Amino acid sequence: MKVTDTPRRIVDAAITGYQRHISPRKGYRCARGALHGDQTCSAAVRGIIRERGVIRGIRPSVMRFVACYQAAALLKLVPETATIRDGGA
Repeated sequence: MKVTDTPRRIVDAAITGYQRHISPRKGYRCARGALHGDQTCSAAVRGIIRERGVIRGIRPSVMRFVACYQAAALLKLVPETATIRDGGA
């Protein structure tokens, strides 16, 4: 194991802990994942960190969270009975 792998493993373990113990108890799903039928932010960030490492993964991780915030704002504008994919019909 290289020294540079240690931060990556620590962050990966923290995200895994979040996914197993905290996320199931929240009662809601990642807004971006719900809006686009995509993976959740924690799963996406976990993949980013695994692929790029902690330092190089900061910017794309932040961008993912910004996209999730924007998706949450968009979902607030759409009535609950409508879906984005079917145009609300």
